[in-house]
Amino acid sequence: ATIRAARELGIDFFDGARIYDNGRCEEILGAGLRDDLRHRRDEVVLASKGGLHMTPQGLLRDASPAKLRQDVEGSLAALGVEQIDLYELHWPDPKVPLSESAGALGDLRDEGKIGHVGLSNVDVDEMALFGLACPVEALQPAYHLFCRDVEADVLPYTEEHNIGVFVYGALGHGLLSGTLSEDMVFGPSDWRSCNAVYQGDAYPINLAVIKELQRFGRDAFGCSLGQLAIAWVFGHPAVDVAIVGTNSPAHMAEALAAAEMPLDAGALARIDEIMKPALPGPGPTPETTPVF
Repeated sequence: ATIRAARELGIDFFDGARIYDNGRCEEILGAGLRDDLRHRRDEVVLASKGGLHMTPQGLLRDASPAKLRQDVEGSLAALGVEQIDLYELHWPDPKVPLSESAGALGDLRDEGKIGHVGLSNVDVDEMALFGLACPVEALQPAYHLFCRDVEADVLPYTEEHNIGVFVYGALGHGLLSGTLSEDMVFGPSDWRSCNAVYQGDAYPINLAVIKELQRFGRDAFGCSLGQLAIAWVFGHPAVDVAIVGTNSPAHMAEALAAAEMPLDAGALARIDEIMKPALPGPGPTPETTPVF
């Protein structure tokens, strides 16, 4: 229902991954978009990612050509389409040369199984090396108020090389949702339960910053904390798309409104000032993802 509501609001870009909920994510996405995919295929952009494998020992990186091909075939079947518009390497795999991963995705593009090739969670050197074997057309990095490392060189590189950017974690993996509190308990299957940003001394420090951001958004723009966070992400000229995950049509409409809320230089400077005491809040990695 949320996916169909998104289409009614004009949203046309949907991002998933083969590993999300062991493929169930893509099945739900395909079902929600079925009418569009059958009758208005050119009006919807599907993005997905591959190269991860869940084992009893945890989530492992596997960017081998065989695994990427297996993941693409699985995504095609789950989504019920003949081509995935954009397919990305989910995480680089130190055991597999990037040239091999790039060659595999380039072959899948040439076969028409994917339309465009992208990367996620990589640095500038990895983008450049991958690009020697297959052009990088899009990048999906983590980017939010508590995670700004990509501003130093990754985003300038994407601007210089005309690489589209669609960021994940715009709401800081919950930090910027406005729903967290000091007595929040994260379950053992939640990666935040073992992340220092959500535990110990760092957590109350960041919650105090969040309260100040919330106050600023309300007083200056009459907006929610989440809307302020999304508007801030779009304030960077390199960012084309902000990925926001939700199963609520109401939350989605609220997030969409934030995309049209420009922040001027004064507002951005004030946000930077508020963020000074904050401690960085990076998201999960394959190695810190609980077994499911």
